[in-house]
Amino acid sequence: MPLEQVFFNEKNKKEGGYMSWLINNWSLLVVIAVVLTLGFLYVKRFVNLPSDVQLQKVREWLLYTVIIVEKEYSSGTGVLKLHAAYNEFCKVFPSLVPIISFELFSKLVDEALEQMRHLLETNKDIEYYVKGE
Repeated sequence: MPLEQVFFNEKNKKEGGYMSWLINNWSLLVVIAVVLTLGFLYVKRFVNLPSDVQLQKVREWLLYTVIIVEKEYSSGTGVLKLHAAYNEFCKVFPSLVPIISFELFSKLVDEALEQMRHLLETNKDIEYYVKGE
């Protein structure tokens, strides 16, 4: 069914046409415009950050994700945990997926794992959160 028939059916044409539809649905159009603008501004702000700042944000996010994935999966499932983290990365940072290769991502995860191990040794609360012991 053509889009025009969905929004501008015979009832709307009889009651004033396109202007009537716009008047009746102006709030929906404003909400859509605001959401699209905010999404665009968020992406633009991240893209305009210097590369080292972007990479630092990815590293901070990776540390958090590695801790969550470590808690969720048992030991001995390294490849599974790596892929789970990569899937989350693809969801959270879709604009960086073409830029950051899987090999680079794997190296960043190794760095995050080192940080996590240090946190587990020095912070008993995080150790309890991850291991539950």
